Amino acid sequence: MLIRNEIASDTPAIRAVVTEAMRMLPQSTGTEAAIVDRLRAEDALTLSLVAEDGSEVVGYLAASKARIGSQDGWGLIGPLAVLPSRHRQGIGSALMAEAILRLRATCPGATLVGDPGYYGRFGFRAFPGLRIDGCPSEVVQALPFDATEPSGEVIHHAAFGLDQQG
Repeated sequence: MLIRNEIASDTPAIRAVVTEAMRMLPQSTGTEAAIVDRLRAEDALTLSLVAEDGSEVVGYLAASKARIGSQDGWGLIGPLAVLPSRHRQGIGSALMAEAILRLRATCPGATLVGDPGYYGRFGFRAFPGLRIDGCPSEVVQALPFDATEPSGEVIHHAAFGLDQQG
């Protein structure tokens, strides 16, 4: 399996992977692939990684810039998607490891919304005061790359569909 930057010809496969993977989650809105398309169209993706097995895209991870409180430059990870038929094969973990490695070089930390049981193994955790309106506090998580304790509202790109400016 190869983790690499997306190329233009990957776009249809990325849409398919994201749509199929997110369909399995109860919190899915069905707009996740469109969010990635909009981030791409607005040149807002700081990372757009695919997991390729043979010539098939089997996983995808996006990251975009975010602000936490008054601190700019955080990497917001999401979506992370793996074809359901390929779950539990280490694909998501490989994408996360590569994303963290790359973000560590340019960001004060990474943030995301997701299952604490899954993302905790990569060092993500909830922090008091870290929030996104409408999200339970336990799923809003961060991984600071230094001693910073993130606090405040996570402000992300408008492509995510909330009434925030990012």
